[in-house]
Amino acid sequence: MNSRKLLEKNPLSANVIKEWFLNKLLESIKRDDTVPQDFKDYVLAEGITDEKVAIFIDSSPRGLFDLFDEYNIVIETLLYPNGEFTIKIGNEATTNSWKTRKEAEIFGIEAAFELLEQQLKEKENGEIISGTDSSDN
Repeated sequence: MNSRKLLEKNPLSANVIKEWFLNKLLESIKRDDTVPQDFKDYVLAEGITDEKVAIFIDSSPRGLFDLFDEYNIVIETLLYPNGEFTIKIGNEATTNSWKTRKEAEIFGIEAAFELLEQQLKEKENGEIISGTDSSDN
């Protein structure tokens, strides 16, 4: 997975994800009294770039599971008896399998990006999302 390209291909998702990461970062440093105020100000002024988000995603794709949960895009990692992993997103499962959990999670993140992008486009256009009025989301 090339996280940078994934962010470029899904700009609405990228904006949501960057904001989510920035909020998590700001929350964590605000709670830490040992972090100097000037560093906190620097982080706020600097923001978070696609490059920084891509590094986070590449190092730990499962870090985005909570964000996707907020949009009802639930990713489940399942272990087959043969020791390989597979992914289920909502009610949709794949027949693919991977030797490691991280490889399976990368597939799940890629699929979830596309689902989130579609959901955000529908919301932006005022369309009905998942059987509910988009104004409810």
